Amino acid sequence: MHREDFNLLNTDIIYFDNGATSLKPKAVIDSILKYYEEYPMNAHRGDYKLSLLTSNLYEETRVKVKDFINANKKEEIVFTSGSTESLNMIINGYFKDKLSSNDEVILSKSEHASLILPFMELGVKIKYANLDEDYKLTLDNISKEVTPNTKVIGLSHISNVIGDKRDIKSIIEFAHKNNILVVVDAAQSLGHTLVDVQDMDIDFLAGSAHKMCGPMGVGILYAKEELMREIKPVYTGGGVTVSFNEDEIVYKDIPYNLESGTRNVPGVIAFSKAIDLINLIGVNNIEEYITDLKKYLINKLSKLDNLEILNSNVEGSTIIFNVKGVFAQDTSLYLDKKNICVRSGDHCDKMLHEVTGVKNTVRVSLYFYNTIEECDKLIEALNNPNILEESLGI
Repeated sequence: MHREDFNLLNTDIIYFDNGATSLKPKAVIDSILKYYEEYPMNAHRGDYKLSLLTSNLYEETRVKVKDFINANKKEEIVFTSGSTESLNMIINGYFKDKLSSNDEVILSKSEHASLILPFMELGVKIKYANLDEDYKLTLDNISKEVTPNTKVIGLSHISNVIGDKRDIKSIIEFAHKNNILVVVDAAQSLGHTLVDVQDMDIDFLAGSAHKMCGPMGVGILYAKEELMREIKPVYTGGGVTVSFNEDEIVYKDIPYNLESGTRNVPGVIAFSKAIDLINLIGVNNIEEYITDLKKYLINKLSKLDNLEILNSNVEGSTIIFNVKGVFAQDTSLYLDKKNICVRSGDHCDKMLHEVTGVKNTVRVSLYFYNTIEECDKLIEALNNPNILEESLGI
């Protein structure tokens, strides 16, 4: 599916590490080159036509993001460096001054470090909702942790390791009935499944362009307008003020008060090309294709006696497993010799092993340009009793 748009796929490389970052299509790369060659100016700084052109293209991407997630206004979209910065800005810019040490935040041990660590640093009480027998996070288990002191629920839409797709709409409906705000980490869901912030009634959302065919160094922070207006700038500097003197600082209106300094202007502009490609394919078509591809791969891998798969009954695009008797990183090194790229380790989720009992795993994460033929080559490579010896060169 649109493999011709990705130069790396014209080689013998098989790329199964899309959960870490996706490949970049030619249109995104060409957009970055065009920026540097034709209008390499800063956005919102100059009054000459090339700078105004850059500013307009930058803002056009903001509108595309607004439409892509169905935000109410473009002012509800802030450009950041990625999901990590977006989550830190939400947690430190909004919740830091609103939560006390007695307030409770509900997370789970299957969340990414970028969501857990900023809340840890606040010094509030964190409660971890239990996962079910398939390591999924459910509304039922979240609700069991709620008390009158619960103020926030933080969760990923699709978890980055287990890959379970959470019922965000139902969770948020329950949360709002209990006067709880919800922070959604959408790094693994944007570009993979439909995200409609108005239909889901999402309060805060973070996402990264590079996980949906866009450039690295570009992220989005979404918040409802009334909440966005209460986020304090975590970083201050050029571009965020109307005026300041010794006695007073007057900040610009949202979202510009939260976009301090020089943004990744070429990346933001090129991000629009990634959105165009995903819209052309259709996010529902992408999800259906990945779902079918994963079912095929799970079915085949499950027949290999030397594998232990941890998330066979999960909807998302990831498969985590280990080869029996082989350290996860050794499996990754072995597959690399076959030109197959996978992730190994704890995947920035250093608490999940407390639930699964497995600290390091191999992760295969699929996207719309992967194929059955590539899956077959992975299966063939793993159907080998000598993986450890070959990974070590013995």
